[in-house]
Amino acid sequence: MRYENDRMTDIRIAYIGGGSRAWAWTFMTDLAMDPSLSGTIRLYDINEQAARNNEIIGNRLKARDDVPGKWDYRTFTDLDEALDGADFVVISILPGTFDEMESDVHLPERLGIYQSVGDTAGPGGILRALRTIPLYVDFARAIRHCCPDAWVINYTNPMALCVRTLYETFPGIKAFGCCHEVFNTQNVLRDLLQLSCGLSGIHRREILVNVLGLNHFTWFDSASYKGIDLFPIYRKYIDEHFEEGYNDPEKPWTESTFNCAHRVKFDLFRRYGLIAAAGDRHLAEFMPGEIYLKDPETIRSWKFSLTPVSWRKADLVQRLERSGRLVRGEEEISLTPTGEEGILLIRALCGLDRLVSNVNIPNRALQIANLPAQTVVETNAVFSRDAVRPIAAGSLPENVHGLMRPHVENQDRVLKAALTCDRNLVYEAFLTDPLVQGRATEAQVRQLVDDMIANTARYLPAGWK
Repeated sequence: MRYENDRMTDIRIAYIGGGSRAWAWTFMTDLAMDPSLSGTIRLYDINEQAARNNEIIGNRLKARDDVPGKWDYRTFTDLDEALDGADFVVISILPGTFDEMESDVHLPERLGIYQSVGDTAGPGGILRALRTIPLYVDFARAIRHCCPDAWVINYTNPMALCVRTLYETFPGIKAFGCCHEVFNTQNVLRDLLQLSCGLSGIHRREILVNVLGLNHFTWFDSASYKGIDLFPIYRKYIDEHFEEGYNDPEKPWTESTFNCAHRVKFDLFRRYGLIAAAGDRHLAEFMPGEIYLKDPETIRSWKFSLTPVSWRKADLVQRLERSGRLVRGEEEISLTPTGEEGILLIRALCGLDRLVSNVNIPNRALQIANLPAQTVVETNAVFSRDAVRPIAAGSLPENVHGLMRPHVENQDRVLKAALTCDRNLVYEAFLTDPLVQGRATEAQVRQLVDDMIANTARYLPAGWK
């Protein structure tokens, strides 16, 4: 890539999972709106036709007069060729299909184990990791061979284990994971501040927070706006509105949506004194199953929703239809900012900006002082030219550290299980996961593991068979 006239040109981005019908369009939109970056997006996907469709969509976007960010989109059928000499690698894949995810999410319901997402913690997160980790071993090896100096940006879940696998395979890799859950909680704090103080026009980034935890189980132990401590405002709002929670007027919670009324967050604040910084659907899965995910009635009372995989399948049908319209030119991508920070991070790594944002990387600098160095944690970091420097976040309070412990231990356990095809480690991971503990006998849990592995066997290495 080259710097000229306050612009970075000839940037080479390899996109693994480039046939995506969701995140790819988000990425394209934000790239198209930034006039300071240009280059080539190399699309690689096991579904070649899906990547070629995005090639057409991306190049059609480039040809528009109202698009300042000009990128060439090319499909590659060989991973090494797509990666060769890349400056950045973006990874956003679906490990397996929604049929496998259907088993991940819904088979545990036979034991009364409900999951609201099923891609990070709990039985669904563990099985998804078993499918994903072998793929990430291959990605890391290919990156080490083809573009060892590239920055690797991961968007795939389970986030922490994907990033952990990259570093375990290629310790010198420059990789990090991005997640927008923290942004959503900053938005909630902004809204409550504006409601409480009669303010308006505050941007999320003006809400300054200290981030510490694991992906999707992240916490703020401080939050402020221009010298205003937001903890008393948050506490007062919870005391006055705990039962109804908070509903964004533009995205109100209704049953069967991704939104929530933030009552799980509010309850966690009352219990532990920190602001939980992820969506309620994710947070609930890290806690003991009898609290928030005991049964559908309990879930409804906390004003968040289960997301059935049948919904994801129906949504995919609609996205495939939209892909067809975009390819045929019957619909255009709207140039509306998506709220993601991926492009801002690329700008910073190119040296065009300096940015502080939350990031998932190994705890090598002990940015969370009382978690192990090998654990992939989520904290703030400073992004600047060719550097991501984690910010020391301090220690987790003992009560929150206790909640983290089983998930930190399972990060080690599940990684080893996936790398060695060790079924006994999967049994241990299930039995120590808070969603599962106390919900069934050991024999029932072992049988569940066996059945779930059988249902995803075609996406697992031969050692599992």
